[in-house]
Amino acid sequence: MEYITLIWTVILIHLLGVVSPGPDFVVAIKNSLVYSRKTGIWTAVGFGLGMAVHIFYSVAGLAFVISKSILLFNTIKFLGAGYLIYIGIKSVISKSSGIEINKQEKKTDISPLSAVRIGFLTNVLNPKATLFFLSLFTFVISPETPSYVLAILSGVMIVNTSLWFALVAVFFTQKKIRSVFERFQGVFSKVFGGLLIALGIKVAMVER
Repeated sequence: MEYITLIWTVILIHLLGVVSPGPDFVVAIKNSLVYSRKTGIWTAVGFGLGMAVHIFYSVAGLAFVISKSILLFNTIKFLGAGYLIYIGIKSVISKSSGIEINKQEKKTDISPLSAVRIGFLTNVLNPKATLFFLSLFTFVISPETPSYVLAILSGVMIVNTSLWFALVAVFFTQKKIRSVFERFQGVFSKVFGGLLIALGIKVAMVER
């Protein structure tokens, strides 16, 4: 298939972005620990729906962005590249002391709808996610990409987001596993950070 390489490239970039600790990650853990595993999973569904919104406006504005001036093109390019490099460096230099979450007694569980709403708003209102998708859909995915390929990529990214954070919910609601993650968090952060920095540099070198 002609677009297999593109599909796998986008999947890799997206996965690196999703697994990098951020607002979604913290909210997923918080909802799972404070409420329940079920609430954590429904929160993950909300993240996936938020991703659909980012994908929609990125695809809709792709032709418009590409057709603009070199100045606008380079501005968006360097914003996107800068963001990738920023989260990469932040990941590399982050301490491996683990994520601190205040211990709280279990509260009365919230409804699935409330959990989905929390996940959706957290993702949609994250400006870093906006820069990430503008960068991805402007400099990695070309305007000539067929609709069916865009549909495949969109579906995969939405599903992968929901699945990843559902796994986070399951992971952090199991005893004794959190300590293992915290022990090797520094290694994971540096590997992911190095890859993101390399991708950011590649985006910065793209020519119109």
